[in-house]
Amino acid sequence: MKKFTQFKIAFEPYIPELVSGALWELDIDGITEEEKELSVFVNENKKINLNSVQSVLENLQKENVIERFSIHEFEFEDKNWNEEWEKSINVIEVSERIVIKPSFRDYHPKPEQLVITIDPKMSFGTGEHQTTKLVLRMLEEELNPGVKVLDIGTGTGILAIGAVMLGASGAVGIDNDEWCFINAKENIELNNVSDKIDIKLAEITSIHPEKFDLVCANINKNILIDIAGEVYKYVNDSGKLILSGLLVQDEKDINDHYSSLGFTPVKTKVLDEWVSILFQKNTITG
Repeated sequence: MKKFTQFKIAFEPYIPELVSGALWELDIDGITEEEKELSVFVNENKKINLNSVQSVLENLQKENVIERFSIHEFEFEDKNWNEEWEKSINVIEVSERIVIKPSFRDYHPKPEQLVITIDPKMSFGTGEHQTTKLVLRMLEEELNPGVKVLDIGTGTGILAIGAVMLGASGAVGIDNDEWCFINAKENIELNNVSDKIDIKLAEITSIHPEKFDLVCANINKNILIDIAGEVYKYVNDSGKLILSGLLVQDEKDINDHYSSLGFTPVKTKVLDEWVSILFQKNTITG
């Protein structure tokens, strides 16, 4: 039977979507997200070792994405990985109205509940993470029927799907990762919203310039600061912007940076150590 190596990785701040994305650049076989740590799996035929994983994490440390990390290595024989993956994905009640479920779990919704079906595969956005819940809750409160929505870093497509199910007339989701592009396309089909959502494999700098009534981005502080000028271009005057993927201590830096561009912070939501911020774009007069 084939043997696998498991690397259990703890790191701070705990930003699993970013660290997972970097680790997938290695020739690994799988990643599972557990409470406050990731497990990376590599079969015995791969040329990945402790040093390979450590090098990725050290690079993230140099880029100030994470501050510290630890790795523990284990060996074991093969498992049914699909079965193990399915065990880890649960039905999530994001709010009284919004529920997220995988296609292989049964759920009987209450009246007025919106059920979003998401099979995450290797993309971020299962609803397990606090930042995804925060943006969905913000969308539930702030999205006006009929608006056009842009989801930057769409991952599984969950925020674009949620926006349309909450009443948006249409949404565009962009991601620069090919697997996310494929997975998001699968998920919009699962939810029967392919006619209202356009998923693009692209950087924000390369999509056709157009204005949106509401833009959301659940990424991380460094990237949100880097792309702020581009984000500004896509928000209608007086339009709304929801940012997340942020730790509570990031709030001031993000508020200062986006305020300097012409956004006004109007609301925050906090869950554990994470925060989501709602901005309104200032109307240009002249």
